[in-house]
Amino acid sequence: MRRVSVVGTSGSGKSTLARELAEILGVPHLELDAVHHQPGWAPLPTGEFRRIIAARAAAGGWVIDGNYGRVRDLVWARADTVVWLDLPKRTVMRQVVWRTLRRVALRRELWNGNRERWRNFLTWNPEQSVISWAWHKHAPDHAKYAAAAASPASAHLRFIRLTSRRDVARFLDDARSEAGVAAVRPRRVPRARR
Repeated sequence: MRRVSVVGTSGSGKSTLARELAEILGVPHLELDAVHHQPGWAPLPTGEFRRIIAARAAAGGWVIDGNYGRVRDLVWARADTVVWLDLPKRTVMRQVVWRTLRRVALRRELWNGNRERWRNFLTWNPEQSVISWAWHKHAPDHAKYAAAAASPASAHLRFIRLTSRRDVARFLDDARSEAGVAAVRPRRVPRARR
């Protein structure tokens, strides 16, 4: 594993997994959202988006996360592995709601000065709410990646489908073992007795 594409529905944990995997493998991490979403949430024009991603995918090692069909051919042509986060809808929805709430409440900058807004909770328009987007895209994303994994066009790729948080933890532990990296887990502090 040297060039890894991480895919899955919004809110499934792609970026978190991709950052950790990139650190384990000692390769750069690229979040496609950070390139696509320009200031004011303006999308980067397709030609420029493809040019940037083609240049980054040409490198010898990387972990790239995101679901952009406009650049998938560039990423997958160079990838050796696709990690597909296929978590249950209830898990994804819980994660995306809490993530959005934290981002809005803390006014956390995402990419290029953009921040999520309270309206993410007040609209059901998928183009304006990542929560709605995740709800509506869960089943189509599952079908799309299941078909891609079975397609002869993807025969050069190793597909790894992770269907639970336990699968994710096991996958990262295996990656650490293969890379010879010791797992760093927080120590439990014993409770004080009263």
